[in-house]
Amino acid sequence: MDEQVCYPRVKNIGLRGVTVADTQVSMVNGEKGELIYRGFQIGDLAKYCTFEEVVHLLVMGRLPNETELAEVTELMAGSRSVPANVLAALSCHEKDANPMDVLQSMVPYLASQSRPKGDDKDSIRARSVQLVSQLATVMAAWQRIRSGEEIVAPDPSLGHAANFLAMLTGEPSASEYAKVFDACLVLHADHTFNASTFAAREISSTRASLHASVAGAVGALSGELHGGANARVMAMLEEIGDESGVDSYVKAKLDEGDKIMGMGHAVYKTMDPRATILKELALDLEAKPGSPHYVALAEKVMEATQREMKARKGMDIYPNVDFFSAGVYHNLGIPTDFFTPVFALGRAPGWCAHIIEETFGEAQEKPAIYRPKAQYIGDYCGPTGCVLPPRDER
Repeated sequence: MDEQVCYPRVKNIGLRGVTVADTQVSMVNGEKGELIYRGFQIGDLAKYCTFEEVVHLLVMGRLPNETELAEVTELMAGSRSVPANVLAALSCHEKDANPMDVLQSMVPYLASQSRPKGDDKDSIRARSVQLVSQLATVMAAWQRIRSGEEIVAPDPSLGHAANFLAMLTGEPSASEYAKVFDACLVLHADHTFNASTFAAREISSTRASLHASVAGAVGALSGELHGGANARVMAMLEEIGDESGVDSYVKAKLDEGDKIMGMGHAVYKTMDPRATILKELALDLEAKPGSPHYVALAEKVMEATQREMKARKGMDIYPNVDFFSAGVYHNLGIPTDFFTPVFALGRAPGWCAHIIEETFGEAQEKPAIYRPKAQYIGDYCGPTGCVLPPRDER
């Protein structure tokens, strides 16, 4: 056997910290705990802007003036209705299907319904705004279908957040929670090259369609270490039950080598700015009579995790976006297995913005298609390969 060829071992597993492209869409400053959409701080956007404004900011590239806001609001409201054949396809899923699988499967159906059909930037931008709106309708309809309830028609007089909650719950009064949910959507709208966004950009770099790229992003988001973490935070809080069980739970999980869901982030080295805002939103909801309280329990879990991680590894750890969003979604009446689809509804305009940037080469100079290298570490039997043994000798 020839001596194995030694390749230079220069690699970064997981591409952590590797810059692969330029972007004008958003920026994360992990050291300072900042998140910026096209130059604007996330705290200001969540407090002063509607989701419709942020959709325009991300997809169109600028904050809308009053005329532009009216136009994007009208486009989103007018795009909510989906054809009967889409709803028929939705009804074909098993009632116990994973909602993220349902969402991903429906994106191609929406592709054939999208207008206009051109491949120019304005057409793709228009289809992006339509898709953001339609995804909300599809998921609200699926919740009604799987619950054996009548589908609620979209209401064009409501904003995007209020309309989704009304379609989801069947209760027009749910719109009173619209401001909180609207802020949640804003907070989730983009986060640079996270796993799902990078998946969307990588697919888009092949010149695949908008809908194909978004479907791939949904698939990436479905993993429990990405979007699925928020549902696992809720399950954790329910399992712990009350504050008396926090310390033993945290210690047992860490002893087993498990993670405490919602704690820690690949980029932020301090408090995730979205977590700070979501905690405030959670407290606002808990102030309403009859609302379950999860913030105090979550804070105890946070404190216990921070103590344990400091003692065991000498490291500081902070909550990420999933940690407090779980309690917010629960108090909005959103089923736990819908937490990740709701995350997707918020993240959709960011995916679309990155797909547009990738498609038209905005703000960057790079090869047309992503093609990283892998280092082969398997058997090597010389330049002609290993000798292939007969089947009866294998």
